[in-house]
Amino acid sequence: MSGNLKILAVLGICVASLLGYAENSGAKDNPIMAIDIALEPDNTMIEQAEAVNGRLLKVFPKGFTLGPTHHAHISILQRYVRTRDLDKVYAVVDKILANENPTGWKLKAFKYYYIPWKDIGLAGIVVEPTDDLLALQQKLIDAVAPFETKTGSAAAFATTPEDPEINQPTIDYVAAFVPKATGKHFNPHVTVGIASQDYLKKMLAEPFDAFTFSPAGASVYQLGNFGTARKKLKEWTFKP
Repeated sequence: MSGNLKILAVLGICVASLLGYAENSGAKDNPIMAIDIALEPDNTMIEQAEAVNGRLLKVFPKGFTLGPTHHAHISILQRYVRTRDLDKVYAVVDKILANENPTGWKLKAFKYYYIPWKDIGLAGIVVEPTDDLLALQQKLIDAVAPFETKTGSAAAFATTPEDPEINQPTIDYVAAFVPKATGKHFNPHVTVGIASQDYLKKMLAEPFDAFTFSPAGASVYQLGNFGTARKKLKEWTFKP
């Protein structure tokens, strides 16, 4: 993500997470939808993410709380697709997941990072890219391609009365997700919260106890402003 888009993403995630989020009831009526195909982590990662989230909320109470309106997840692919083809998108994702064994994957979380904006930063737990993650991403890119469009408008996104606008950088970022955030540019992570940069610099300087976890499921979300995963459209639970 470019410097400007990183700044905009921080702003948008902060704002969207702090607002109560209602569904855009007319979203399904729009011909194009902006979606995020994401992995849902198991309890090991969720507990770690929520613990850090709680820590950050103590020093920055205006931050967001991980939970129903802000799921801990790992974005794999963002695309514009034709709304009429959503069931076909779900079908190809289902077929790909059926031929994988994600619960057998051991993903390694190895450090914190943050995206700066003014005196605050958006923090995350970074996951090492693996051949499995990259292969899954490429399979999804290829499978979803027949149903995607090159770009979309603000109408492709989920909005609320409190946050009704979709900015142009958000629209452009989804269009450019492939190839700018895929392959060698892929940075898998779980967002955990907001704090001052001074605090986050100290946190990043602390020893990080690396841990492993596995995906517990997958979801397709409708994206909101600044690329947030706002409305769950479809989900899969992986069998052990």
